[in-house]
Amino acid sequence: MSCNDGGVCVFVLYIIVVFLIKGVETMSFGLITVNGVAFLTFCVFAVAAVGYIIGRVTVKGVSLGTAGVFIIALLFGAFLFPSLETQLKIGDVTFVKEALKIIENIGLIFFVTSVGFIAGPKFFRNIKANFKSYVLLGVVIILSASLICVLCIAIGGKFSGVDGDTFKSTMVGILAGALTSTPAFSASKEAVGELGASFEDAVSAGYAIAYLFGVVGVVLFVQLVPKIVKADMAEEIKRISDDHACDVSAKKNGKSLIAVDEFGFMSFSSAAIIGVFVGSIKVRGFSLTITGGCILVALLFGHFGKIGKINLTPNAASLRTLRELGLMMFLIGAGVSGGAKFVEYFQPIYFLYGAIITLLPMIVGFLFAKFVLKMPLLNNLGSITGGMTSTPALGTLISVTGTEDVASAYAATYPIALVSVVVASKLIIMFC
Repeated sequence: MSCNDGGVCVFVLYIIVVFLIKGVETMSFGLITVNGVAFLTFCVFAVAAVGYIIGRVTVKGVSLGTAGVFIIALLFGAFLFPSLETQLKIGDVTFVKEALKIIENIGLIFFVTSVGFIAGPKFFRNIKANFKSYVLLGVVIILSASLICVLCIAIGGKFSGVDGDTFKSTMVGILAGALTSTPAFSASKEAVGELGASFEDAVSAGYAIAYLFGVVGVVLFVQLVPKIVKADMAEEIKRISDDHACDVSAKKNGKSLIAVDEFGFMSFSSAAIIGVFVGSIKVRGFSLTITGGCILVALLFGHFGKIGKINLTPNAASLRTLRELGLMMFLIGAGVSGGAKFVEYFQPIYFLYGAIITLLPMIVGFLFAKFVLKMPLLNNLGSITGGMTSTPALGTLISVTGTEDVASAYAATYPIALVSVVVASKLIIMFC
């Protein structure tokens, strides 16, 4: 779909928006009344429908893809969040934030668990061959972002109208948002907690302001770079493909294995359950989080593929569906919540800081991987999405390239970046 052939979609978009606005204003469509949890459900699917239409609009070969859902979710949160709060109340207490968090977390589990299963058959061979490269690239990206954040605190703090601790708290929130890193966000809030609740609010504000460009910037980057370097995508896909690994996967999923259910939901659910437990383990205040736990367990499930004669690998169609559904739910949950804070705390200079912290580490990381590590293009971009801890960008890269092999590079770089950004955030708060 391009801008020239989207007439039908624009009409559908108009109808959805009209119904959404009418629903927000009156909560009633004639004989039908939509309120409470039903209204939340309606809003989720309305945001998804409009977002996918926006994401399909292509300008000079570049589109937002699933990130279009995030944009619409942000707009919904910015302008219609109070209406959602009104509908989701028990007495005088609203539970809208909790409801959105549930949607976000379920979506995140669906997405990263699917990615783990997809990457599993090739992951360990890939990381064994390129371990040093993935470690170095992840560290370079996070180190670059952290240094830029420190410079912004040192220079920008002199011209800021707020006190030093508030500005520093806002900047570490911007760092987490620019890298779309929920663990860094949580670690930063925890680190400033002793200073007072206002500083936690400053972290949240910075995160919300930078998150928009953090998502969209990386999504556009992985689409634009192949065009800029005039890459032969067929050749690049061939370079990242591994026929032997595919053969191994086929053997693991052979007819001799017993499938508990047709779609593989049992094994998927088992990996998610174990992953949540693993991600919840804390060692000296650090944990892998749900993201890290689920992707680690799913990688192991995908790698081994079976227990005895029991097949542990869901079929490919199920994984692709759950991956896209999960990404959609994650973006809606995070976007609506972030949109409410975005308008309240937005300042242009903070948005600029976030854009710089998103762009420069990506460029540095890409050039480092290309000229120093000599990574093939798709390995490079897959690693960039992992180094930037950008779940939406991985979804876009898979869609653009048409191959799920890039997930291995993401999964290899992500843990390094995850640990690095959490540590960096705490160090900045402690010593800056």
